[in-house]
Amino acid sequence: MKASHVRKLIKPIESAYSEMFSGRVYRVGKGAVSIRNHSGEAEQTVIGVHGFLGNHCYFTQAYEGATTELILLTCSNYHIPVNGITPETPDWEVPIKHLEGTIEYDACILNQALANLPTTRNIRVHGHSRGGAVLLEAMKQWPELYEDVEVVLEAPVLPQGRLHGLVTMLLEPVSHGMWPWLIRLINSAPQSAYGQTFFGKMNPRKKQLLSKLFSATKDHLTIVRNIENIMDWMTRTDTSVYQHIRHGTFLIPAVDRILDRSAMLASARQSPTTMRIVETGAPSHFITLDSKEWVPGFETLPATAQG
Repeated sequence: MKASHVRKLIKPIESAYSEMFSGRVYRVGKGAVSIRNHSGEAEQTVIGVHGFLGNHCYFTQAYEGATTELILLTCSNYHIPVNGITPETPDWEVPIKHLEGTIEYDACILNQALANLPTTRNIRVHGHSRGGAVLLEAMKQWPELYEDVEVVLEAPVLPQGRLHGLVTMLLEPVSHGMWPWLIRLINSAPQSAYGQTFFGKMNPRKKQLLSKLFSATKDHLTIVRNIENIMDWMTRTDTSVYQHIRHGTFLIPAVDRILDRSAMLASARQSPTTMRIVETGAPSHFITLDSKEWVPGFETLPATAQG
């Protein structure tokens, strides 16, 4: 990439979205892990991995139970969407050797969180979109860690998957130098100009979370690197990565204008039979925001083992 393009791309993007958060936030490399306080004794642990240009608030309303220990990832070079909390550096953090802004880097953040933070044996990791690829990559890096873990892959970036044709068509003419200009254009356009096409029918929570998408990362370079890495990862990753999954669910939307739904389904069908494939009625890529009814209940988790 040309130096002049890199200079334009590393110009900071101001944080534009945050919510009140009660809990602790740990810095891990260039990302973060947040643990929400829960009022009851924890019976299950959920780790949420957000998608491209998303943030951890994507999962907060889907997992509100008093007995759910909710651990939320913030991917590398993304803004942490919390108010009034000073992140701590945990003593269990280890350096990450991968390039920041990649699926491989964020998989290392996930593995450090999973290895050190859950206080229950009933663990689910829920990855949305790019977060699904982060989860699969994390399993590939450290398979033993996932032996008793249930996974939820929601509208996921998968091995041998593809972007939706509309997205590919939009990205093809964009050179690196055009990104800052393009993002300014998108941010100044009324969301109605593109929202319905890509996001489907809106509701208050979707509007709240999806209106600030292009302010999710700390710079434009992370946006470019995320996109290039997603496309590269889908092409070079083999469906043999599914061998590390013990049990879980693929949530497939009825309509997806971000990723190619047929390629997603074809890839999911290569997974072990212990994985359920649920073709939801969700009208967009953002299944959890369309309706919490699609999020599997905790009866799918392995019974709590006392030890």
